Amino acid sequence: MMLALLLLFFCLISSTSGATRNASSRPAVVHVGAIFTFDSTIGRVAKVAIDAAEDDVNSDPSVLRGTRLQIIMRDTNCSGFLGMMEALQFMETDTVAIVGPQCTAIAHVISHVSNELHVPLLSFSATDPTLNALEYPYFVRTTQSDLFQMAAIAEIVDYYQWNQVIAVYVDDDHGRNGVAALGDKLAERRCKISYKAQVSPGATRSDVTDLLVKVALMESRVIVVHSNQEYGPMILSIAHYLEMMTNGYVWITTDWLSSLLDSRGPLASSTMETMQGVLTLRQHTADSKKKRDFISRWSNLTRKENIGDFRLNSYGLYAYDTVWMLAKALDAFFDDGGIISFSNDKSLHDAQGGTLHLEAMSIFDGGQLLLDKVRKSNFSGLTGLLRFDSDANLVHPAFDIINVIGTGSRTVGFWSNYSGLSIVSPDILYSKPLNVSIGSDQLYSVIWPGETTTKPRGWVFPNNGKELKIGVPDRVSYKEFVSKSPTTGTVKGYCIDVFTAAVNLLPYAVPFKLIPFGNGHANPSYTELTNTVATGAFDAAVGDIAIVTNRTKIVDFTQPYIESGLVIVAPIRKHKSNAWAFLQPFTVEMWCVTGLFFLVVGAAVWILEHRINDEFRGPPRQQIVTVFWFSFSTLFFAHRENTVSTLGRVVLIIWLFVVLIIQSSYTASLTSILTVQQLSSPVKGIDSLIASDELIGFQVGSFAENYMVEELSIPRSRLKALGSPEEYAEALELGPKNGGVAAIVDERAYVELFLSTNCKFAIVGSEFTKSGWGFVFPRDSPLAVDMSTAILTLSENGDLQRIHDKWFTRAACISETDEIDSERLHLTSFWGLFLICGMSCFLALLIYFIIMIRQFVQLPPPDDPDHSSNQQTPQSGRRLQKFLSFVDDRVEDAKNRSKRGQMEKPTNNVNADIESYD
Repeated sequence: MMLALLLLFFCLISSTSGATRNASSRPAVVHVGAIFTFDSTIGRVAKVAIDAAEDDVNSDPSVLRGTRLQIIMRDTNCSGFLGMMEALQFMETDTVAIVGPQCTAIAHVISHVSNELHVPLLSFSATDPTLNALEYPYFVRTTQSDLFQMAAIAEIVDYYQWNQVIAVYVDDDHGRNGVAALGDKLAERRCKISYKAQVSPGATRSDVTDLLVKVALMESRVIVVHSNQEYGPMILSIAHYLEMMTNGYVWITTDWLSSLLDSRGPLASSTMETMQGVLTLRQHTADSKKKRDFISRWSNLTRKENIGDFRLNSYGLYAYDTVWMLAKALDAFFDDGGIISFSNDKSLHDAQGGTLHLEAMSIFDGGQLLLDKVRKSNFSGLTGLLRFDSDANLVHPAFDIINVIGTGSRTVGFWSNYSGLSIVSPDILYSKPLNVSIGSDQLYSVIWPGETTTKPRGWVFPNNGKELKIGVPDRVSYKEFVSKSPTTGTVKGYCIDVFTAAVNLLPYAVPFKLIPFGNGHANPSYTELTNTVATGAFDAAVGDIAIVTNRTKIVDFTQPYIESGLVIVAPIRKHKSNAWAFLQPFTVEMWCVTGLFFLVVGAAVWILEHRINDEFRGPPRQQIVTVFWFSFSTLFFAHRENTVSTLGRVVLIIWLFVVLIIQSSYTASLTSILTVQQLSSPVKGIDSLIASDELIGFQVGSFAENYMVEELSIPRSRLKALGSPEEYAEALELGPKNGGVAAIVDERAYVELFLSTNCKFAIVGSEFTKSGWGFVFPRDSPLAVDMSTAILTLSENGDLQRIHDKWFTRAACISETDEIDSERLHLTSFWGLFLICGMSCFLALLIYFIIMIRQFVQLPPPDDPDHSSNQQTPQSGRRLQKFLSFVDDRVEDAKNRSKRGQMEKPTNNVNADIESYD
């Protein structure tokens, strides 16, 4: 007994001296605080879930093993001040951790106290993304961050191809930081928040009505509501009253609405009527037996609490899992040798003045170790796998996408940061390979506000009475494209007619006002005109504005309504005929090959006809003349010699066909050379123009100047600005040596109009850029998309061509029609004919020589007894000589000589016998 008293006295002395108190390895009771708003949709469910989790933990001997978990709950009543005071009171009672807070504002405040006293905060409902900052190391979010919820909304917006949204939110930490995260996620997908409608805390119904009236006058019809259960239903009710829940609107809410429907549904029919067609999100929780068992217990748990009939929502599941997470972390804490001990904070103890008694708050010595154990949690709870990633977020964030219809709702898909949008549950997709291919995102059909399944366009033209301020270039040249009347001030031209026709095809009215841009004395800078749209000075720009890379970086263009790349226009000179013009149709190579084939064909026919045709026989000189005459007379089909051999006739027929083709081509080419105007220019194309050092003209205000300087590296000193077609013609006529230019680089549309009245010039070379003209709108303007569709419609129905024909007559001398390229005929155009003719000659001669050799071999050998001894010529030479003689003989002579030889052979044999007898 005395020993116990001494120990008690020692503990009291130690407590008053600031030493460590309440040290225990596994105490009988562990004190945990919980702060949230009892009378709220989340708070009512959380209270029941936390009580159930406390009972389940204490009834499970395998968790804390002899230590009882005691959770003391305090009501903050939705007050940041009360929440802070409740938290400070917990810090005076040796609390090792706090479950909560529910509200973001309270979490921001007491996180600083938690950091100082090393007491972890485990919040199941504070979803503000900024609470993950390193500034709050002792804050642990045990639910999903709004960062992922906003990522899901951004992907939905992108899936339906909307570009802008309006964010309606309560102007507090939770609302502001959530909408900021939404803006970041939309920006990643080239979308944006066009207007932020802030509902001030404490706003009345009248205040919200005035705010939504402004929203109704905006362009975007996609509205995202990030609120709470207090203001969210009011916003939807007022929107329904203002007829903003009709066809064309899109309403997307964060998970406050799903929590309301899950806990209090079914709501009254009048309330459900105000939210028909709304899309909302719900934190996805995996289906499991543990979850189903807890849901089956829910009615008994609420009856036990005796606080009314309400259903379970996802925040209740996370509240239950939070208690289990803390219990398992405490068990690991004790297993690792942790003890529950507290020390006075010297900095608070030294604070002077006041009656707050800050020195009563103490530091939890094991706070860091317990925090580490919480961060290392890894178990399956009611919500699924509970494990933290490197950013202190729960793994596998996912949301159900819900469509409110009728008296309830239906799930139209899911979102997860693993697979994006899908109609398959994320739990199934986690076990499959990731599919991120284009088009893999999908959702079931949605019934939108107005009871339609047709996807809303997502925007309308603002119905606030404002006209679009459209800038148009005040041109002083080429006024057919766009010009301002000097008397009435009205703007007209080809570009204006195209724009007006496109606007008339839009399914909505677009009031606009055309405002001339420029001083009226020189063509304005089109780059500056484009910049005025980017800066907001003009709502759009209409005119002959080229679509170039630098401009597309700051504005959006419509579909091009006319093609117009850069071309070169230069002076041209006419070619005059000369005495040797008849040689120009063929190249030298063609002349040589043609002449050679004349000789080859003549020689082939002579060989084939020589033995059987007397017209191809005679003295050698006569035969050479015959070959030449026969060959070249075939050019005019005037040959007199007849061909009697079959092979000769085949060769001649093929050759005459070749001659016919060559003769016809020559006649046509020569006629073209002598009769068609031949034009040429010293400038052959852009390469020759760059290589020269001569001046180059360009139109004032055109992008051609910067293009030549920046892309083609042409010195600016070589460029000369020209302002009108008259200056074009004068500069080209003078030439670079007389103060003019060698050529002009301009867009094809201007050049064609210039050449229609100036036939002394022409386009040289090919078009070296491909571009077009379009109308200019600010970045991500939905009007640009609809105008592009209208321009395509104009092109398809022929109206675009009719507008073109109205303003531009057909050119009288366009270079493409006047400058006929009469190139000389090359061998490559006829090598096939020569190949056929040459092969026929070769085959005919081959067959002929085979026949000759066969006949020569069948001849009887000559009888010459002294031949072997007296002949000095070699055997091979004698046979070649006899073969050539045989080939040269007429057929009849060769036959007669063969018969005589056969008749003389018996006589010679008889005489030889008589001589031998004698």
